[in-house]
Formats: sequence, structure tokens, C-alpha cells
Amino acid sequence: MWRRNRVEIKSREQMRTMRVAGLIVAQALAEVRDVIRPGLSLVQINELADTVIRDNNATPSFFGYEGFPASVCISVNEQVIHGIPTERKLRDGDVVSIDCGAHVDGWHADSAATFLVGEPLQPHTHDLIEVTRSAMWSGIAAMDSARYVRDIGGAIESTIEQANELHKVEFGIVEDYVGHGIGSALHQAPDVVNFWVREKGPRLKPGLCLAIEPMVTLGSAECDVLDDSWTVVTRDGSLSAHWEHTVALLDDGICVLTAQDGGKAELADYGIVVSEP
Repeated sequence: MWRRNRVEIKSREQMRTMRVAGLIVAQALAEVRDVIRPGLSLVQINELADTVIRDNNATPSFFGYEGFPASVCISVNEQVIHGIPTERKLRDGDVVSIDCGAHVDGWHADSAATFLVGEPLQPHTHDLIEVTRSAMWSGIAAMDSARYVRDIGGAIESTIEQANELHKVEFGIVEDYVGHGIGSALHQAPDVVNFWVREKGPRLKPGLCLAIEPMVTLGSAECDVLDDSWTVVTRDGSLSAHWEHTVALLDDGICVLTAQDGGKAELADYGIVVSEP
């Protein structure tokens, strides 16, 4: 279950550099959010995000990563993650998940958000997006007080189970793809699963940075990978949503490195005061 590699502990200075990268990622996603509309192509979205990242003297973390051919992953509707930007144009009712990373002076930050284009075409589309977002924030909040990595996944799963009862819908938690450690490498130990497991996993300690990223479906959570060897899709064709933030655990609290306000507004509801690195 858990990657056995040694967990990388960052200094405050290193986390400050990751914060710089995180703010660039936040800007890129904000600018993309502001232009999302029917008729916009996935290539245009990729070009916009790439420009924001490079204009801020950063490098896109995803471009060339294990051969990935673009600067962001764009996954539409039944696509869960790792979608390759193409000339495909967005249509009214599309659910679009955009995953973005930036690299500054040897340190990475990674974030994702899901947007609805126009009006929903299926019931519970808004619920899917909001439940996934809320589950992410529950996991982030758990990082502030939890002892072990597994507690983050437990908080995420609990939020989704409560949503199942509230909306009378079975939201599926994708288990094949999980969150991860992040820092001098884009993906590193430990894995951060989005569900409760018996094994505790690594202990949470100051200097640990995690990418917390639930992927939730409006149906079965079973997935397949397309012939491009990248794009992950739901097996039953159900809609999917993906939210992610990079979070640093400091000796005096947590900071959401990829949120413009460090997570202050969202975490206030949990009684958590955010610290800056």
C-alpha cells in the first residue's frame, strides 16, 4: 500500500520556494477558470496555463514528465485524470478537470480543479463537483491534527459517505490513483489514499508536503486507460471530478501552498488557523 521510499522532509526555506510555485499554479488555474466556455479548445487551455507558468519564471512540472506531451492534464466528463490536451472544443454541460503543476528552483507544487461548462446535462453534476471539492478540504483539514497519513484518507471517505446519504447517490471513490508526497520531485513518497485503510502509513511530521487529491465518480469507480497510455476513464462512462492542493505541514500549523490565501477561507470553517512558511 505505502511506498517504502524515504519520506522527504523540507526546510522552511524549501517550503517557501514551493509556496512560490504554488501561487503560480493558483494563478494559472484562476486564469483558466475565468475563460472556460463552450467553444474553447483544450489546446487553448493548455497554452494559457503554459504561458502563465513560464511568464512567472517557472517551468511546467508535467511537460515531458515520463513523456507527457503537454503542460497541464485536461480530463473531460468520463475522463478521470491524465487527459492529453487536443483540439477538442468544450461543449455546454462538459465537466472539465484541469491538473496543473509548476517547478521553481528545484521544487514543485501541484493542484487540480473541476469546472462545469455552462449548465449541467445530468442530475447531480453540481453535487459531484462540490462533494469532491469538500472531500479534498476535509482531507486537508485532517492533516492539521492527524497523526498518520491514513487519517487523511479516512476523512475524505467519511465526507463522501455522508454525501451518499444526503444526496441518495452512490459517489464512487477512485482507488487506483491516489495523492502523493511532493517536493524536489513531482511524485514521491508517501502515497495518500482517498479512503480508510488499516495500515497507518507514515507519521505526519513538520516538513512533510502532500498533494491531497480525491477523484470521485457519479457511478462506478472502476477505471481503464485509453490507448494513448495516459488518459484514465471511468469504465461505465460516468462523470468524474478531481480536486487537488499541495499542503505543507509546518511546526506551527499547515499551509495550502497552491491556494492564493493559503487555505484561510476554507479552513476557517474547521477552526484551523493557517501558517505561512
